[in-house]
Amino acid sequence: MIETLFNNLLYILQAHSRWMSWNLFLAFIPLGLSVFLFRRKSLRRSLIWWLGFLIFFAFLPNAPYVLTDIIHLVAYIRRVDSIWLITLIIFPLYLLFMLLGFEAYVISLINLGSYLHRLGKTQWIFSAELMSHALCAIGVYLGRFQRFNSWDLVTQLDVVATSLIENLLGKRPIVIIAITFIVITVLYWIAKQASLGIVLRQRSFKSRQQNLNRVSQTEF
Repeated sequence: MIETLFNNLLYILQAHSRWMSWNLFLAFIPLGLSVFLFRRKSLRRSLIWWLGFLIFFAFLPNAPYVLTDIIHLVAYIRRVDSIWLITLIIFPLYLLFMLLGFEAYVISLINLGSYLHRLGKTQWIFSAELMSHALCAIGVYLGRFQRFNSWDLVTQLDVVATSLIENLLGKRPIVIIAITFIVITVLYWIAKQASLGIVLRQRSFKSRQQNLNRVSQTEF
């Protein structure tokens, strides 16, 4: 049984690794840009910074986009008749994939919030997060249903703009975008609290260790 599961794992990884790796790569682009834009010591915003800022928001929807890849999970489960294969391999693989992609989104916005806090604009953080969720909900819809990519904003902006205007006039697209916005908002709030909780716990543990070291050195 173990050998069979191992062989199935290799097969599934080969079948899914290419598109999963690509989608995760796109999800991690805004994460990398958020470190460059929002975590550096200088608060000065040059032309290059603003260009990076635009690219950041152009690629940001790729991070929550991974949540929509659950449609591949549902389709794949329907073709598999082994509960062990689904439980031990397929589901954990997709769960890890979606967690990594969405966590890239969460950390990206946490970095943005940290930057606004350093600018003295803490009151803007919540609004910036909601705006980001709304833009990403639109971006996810355009990517999943209209099959646009982030770089289409440069290569065929007119086509993207026309499609966006046409879709915003329809009831079905508005409902899908609204539901996507709600899902992203709720999941982001949960994931943000968990992420910040882990960071605070690590800082608290590090602080206690430093205090213990000081006490030990003093007693010595």
